[in-house]
Amino acid sequence: MTRSATLGQGIGLPWQPDGNGRLPVVAGPEKVRQSMAIILDTEPGERVMLPTFGCGLRRFLMQPNTTSTRALMQREIELALRTWEPRIAVDRVEVLPGDEPALVMIRIAYTHLRDGRPDNLVYPFYLEGTQ
Repeated sequence: MTRSATLGQGIGLPWQPDGNGRLPVVAGPEKVRQSMAIILDTEPGERVMLPTFGCGLRRFLMQPNTTSTRALMQREIELALRTWEPRIAVDRVEVLPGDEPALVMIRIAYTHLRDGRPDNLVYPFYLEGTQ
């Protein structure tokens, strides 16, 4: 069985047709990465049929970039990924201050459960909505 078959495949993001009118298809580790980004981008209550789906990072907008804010974000991210992405085991989530006062860098280390391959995702998030 191929790696993409074990990790899945589906329509890629952004949903933009190519020159032939076809939507992009992604598979394997990239599909998992896109699914994780969707979880991080989605607010609970945003999906009518899955009202608890998502991470809820937007509730941290306009919060100070402090250790306590980043610790709360870390807890929410770990919980959301463990709940909504069954293809991975979350090894570590770090929410670190970025180069700008409102920027936090979310670093997620995880392992693909079907093949044991370690991977990571870095997700920048601004605590101020001006970016």
